[in-house]
Amino acid sequence: MTSYPKPDHMLDCEGLLCPLPVLRAGRMLRGMAEGQVLALTATDRMAAIDLPHFCNQAGHQFLGAQTSGTVTRYWLRRGPDRAEDERAED
Repeated sequence: MTSYPKPDHMLDCEGLLCPLPVLRAGRMLRGMAEGQVLALTATDRMAAIDLPHFCNQAGHQFLGAQTSGTVTRYWLRRGPDRAEDERAED
């Protein structure tokens, strides 16, 4: 069994359907410091596709997922702010 880091923040998205888990994860991650870990629980099966895609597009790290019954817990690591990356390239 894979072990995941202890989360800095937890987000319950059980019962919410696409796109709400991704939207709420995005809002939560924006308020977190770079490198912090968010653990999100969801029952929507589309989250298994949407969350890794969102992380890839937004510059966060998708650490993995673990399912127990109908609930899946996802671990996401906050990436750097995109605006800071763009300023560093100028």
